[in-house]
Amino acid sequence: MARRPLPRILTSGSAQIARSRELARTAADSATDVLHPLITVGRGLRKLAAMARSRWAATPKERRGPSLFFVAACVLVVALIPYGPLIALITVMAAAAWAGRVKAPVRTGPADAEIARLTALYEALVPYFSAEGDPAPLFAHGGEWSKAFGSYEFDDDGRLTRLRVSYPAWFTDSEAASRERIERLLHAKSGRGREYRFAWDEEGNQLLMSVLPALSTAIAAQPFVVSPGETVLGFTDPESVQRTVPVTSPNGVEQAPPVVWRTGPRSAEPHLLVLGDPGSGATTLLRSIALQALRHGDVLIVEGGGTGEFACFTGRPGVLGVECGAAGALSGLEWAAQETERRLIALNRARQAGLPVPEDTRRPLWILVDRPGALGHLAAADGHMDPQELLRVPLRHGRAAQVTVVVAEQLDAEQSLTETVRTHTRARVVLGPVPFERVEAVLGAAPGTTAADAVPPGRGYARLGTGEVLRIQVPATPDPFDDTSAEAHRQAVLGLLPGRPDEGDGNEDAAAAAEARPALAKPPVAVPAEG
Repeated sequence: MARRPLPRILTSGSAQIARSRELARTAADSATDVLHPLITVGRGLRKLAAMARSRWAATPKERRGPSLFFVAACVLVVALIPYGPLIALITVMAAAAWAGRVKAPVRTGPADAEIARLTALYEALVPYFSAEGDPAPLFAHGGEWSKAFGSYEFDDDGRLTRLRVSYPAWFTDSEAASRERIERLLHAKSGRGREYRFAWDEEGNQLLMSVLPALSTAIAAQPFVVSPGETVLGFTDPESVQRTVPVTSPNGVEQAPPVVWRTGPRSAEPHLLVLGDPGSGATTLLRSIALQALRHGDVLIVEGGGTGEFACFTGRPGVLGVECGAAGALSGLEWAAQETERRLIALNRARQAGLPVPEDTRRPLWILVDRPGALGHLAAADGHMDPQELLRVPLRHGRAAQVTVVVAEQLDAEQSLTETVRTHTRARVVLGPVPFERVEAVLGAAPGTTAADAVPPGRGYARLGTGEVLRIQVPATPDPFDDTSAEAHRQAVLGLLPGRPDEGDGNEDAAAAAEARPALAKPPVAVPAEG
């Protein structure tokens, strides 16, 4: 059967209806634009009237009479003054327009992309935080993530920067393996390439994940504001320490949280061990310590690398010697051992006699040894003893005699360190991109953060005794004779070095002080190796 066409009036009527609707919509939009001020004022008048009604309802009955009398008096005064009603009308209209304005909507919850990210993270945690037979599961497939995530923050790129997770009480948060699985999952789902800190609240069954900002590498060597006996090893996160020091950076003077190492007779960690790969900044840290030690003490430097990294200290007031060879190292370290014994004897005699501590034992003595393993190989080849054996007396008894030992070695030569050095260096620093298993083996505890993909020179972890493992960034202290370093950093190091007596810049006091300090003994006769 052939289909009959519709009447023409029906086919053309729908088009006319559509055009009519479009015209009506256009007219309504135009009227809205024209009448927008009146609509805004009307909306504001309604809000003001609602506020007045709520204020009247909240006023106690015994105070309504005086309030009404006060309002009537104000109206009468406005009516009597010239142009009073006009000014009152303009004021009311302005207040109504301000109250009736359309405010920009304020987002009170996460955006759609953020909700999708939180939902995916919640679903990924379900296999770890769910169990069969749980009557009220906190984590379940298709559940509400808002019950498990107490607080969250995102950056401008939509990535998580802070997240608080509530987990069931039966979860084995006391086991390192269980915590590591959760941390690895959150690290992968929240975005790699950043460092995360995980704080487990075992009592409250909550986990706080936060993204750590990169430590500043713009802080160069400078005279840090610390007390005598305190040395700034580097700078860390603000929440890790309860102290700041003023530092000068390209942005001006600012407060930075330092990693302060305390030495002296009352120090629990009087000696320091620094380990790192080549180029990680271990020598830079020794150079920074030497510059700070010269402010209040004398320094003996023993360099095993033979690269001349400490040549800038040669001949400076307060520098007892910069030894680069095996014979010079043996001579210098033997003198340091004898000086330590002399100080101990002088202290003992003064205490037995009830006298003050002698002046020649009060000035701190610093022994900085860089790469002692290389010196040990050279000494063994020449039939001499290992220079590390001469560190036994300063390491064991140096704290009472104001003698501090700092040893820096490469990680691949860690096994060349003697047992005495390992035992008595309880303050330790590991620099460079080192696996966390190696960091834990050296420091005795694992860092509470995740590993970074790439780290700048001088970046690592520090632990003083049995304290917390801290992130650390060593201040930029390059060799001032290295042309590849930044000119500002080189000039900063040169500005901290004491002037040489032969430079003729008015350092007569420095020359006199250099003459008064003890001089190193002559190189001893070769000592045969033990055993």
